[in-house]
Amino acid sequence: MEITERELNRATLSRQLLLRREPLGVVEGVRRVVALQAQQAASPYLALWNRLADFDPAHLDAAFADRTVVKATLMRITLHAVGAGDYPDFREALRPTLYAARLGDRFAAAGLTPADAEALVPHLLAYADRPRTAADLQAWLGERLGADRGAGAWWGLRGYAPLHHAATGGAWSFGHRPSYVASHTGPGTSGREVAPEALRSLLLRYLEGFGPASVADMAQFTMVRRTSIREALRRLDGAVEHLRGPGGAQLFDLPGAPRPPADTPAPPRLMAMWDSTLLAYADRGRMIPPAWRPLVIRRNGDVLATLLVDGRVAGVWRPVEGGVEATAFHALSPAQWDGLAAEAVSLTRLLADRDPAPYSRYGHWWAALALPDAHVRTLPGR
Repeated sequence: MEITERELNRATLSRQLLLRREPLGVVEGVRRVVALQAQQAASPYLALWNRLADFDPAHLDAAFADRTVVKATLMRITLHAVGAGDYPDFREALRPTLYAARLGDRFAAAGLTPADAEALVPHLLAYADRPRTAADLQAWLGERLGADRGAGAWWGLRGYAPLHHAATGGAWSFGHRPSYVASHTGPGTSGREVAPEALRSLLLRYLEGFGPASVADMAQFTMVRRTSIREALRRLDGAVEHLRGPGGAQLFDLPGAPRPPADTPAPPRLMAMWDSTLLAYADRGRMIPPAWRPLVIRRNGDVLATLLVDGRVAGVWRPVEGGVEATAFHALSPAQWDGLAAEAVSLTRLLADRDPAPYSRYGHWWAALALPDAHVRTLPGR
């Protein structure tokens, strides 16, 4: 079976709840979209506002507080919000990647070995049986290893150990100074060996939320080696089907998963920074026209808040006094501007109750855009 780029786009929008806001609770919403990028505290809230009907941010506060949704270092060695039920398999599947990234040269520079890390993890988790600040945990390590080695150990273990970020309150549940708490999973297995069952579970969940996709796409999302992914897919033969994508690319998907027609209408959206749909693929053309990618994904890895028009990135936005400033990279129709304006009213209301400028620290990127052909409008917040 062949599938076009536009059909791939609609498949992603459907599975990511971006063709219509769905009447789901936040825990089921997070489960459906698999993982929400969460390195900026407001982003999971804005992501769910884009996806869920009548989204109440207090419900996500509660889910973070009772840890039915957890925030932890996972895919691409960055923070994601995932359902508590998905966390054990996700973490176990990514353990070799986290091991390589966090227990390597910088860890060794502190005079520590991976074996030291494995010995420390159970004791660290026992200490973090209740929320502990980063300073608490580093000091705890320093008491056992010496201050310098303790700092190096904490740099590695905060990403490698199965720790959740503990909700600390504030506008978006997590402040600038994180606290950590042990996951309910215990230390888990150790070492760099791939956990086959966990990896297969992660790939099936990825396809459920982001498919159809290639091996390169799955490797991009997970940072798991392609050889491991190919072996996992081989063992999933029968549970996944093969498709031919644009340019003859080999794609994989779940049988019966939704793939709406290419002409399915896609409403406008004001997407969060680092929205997972923009980062889940090696070939990001299904969501971001290639010409706009350098404008949206900056060299340091910042991914700006974007305008989604007809299912693809068409510009960027930022909150301003009285509403939302929208910068379109190309001309939009009056109906498209009207759709964005309606979204701006709803978004401004959400932000006003929490934090009117959650992305203010990234404002310098707008000066760097310098687009002579850009179409800029301030969309009123009421």
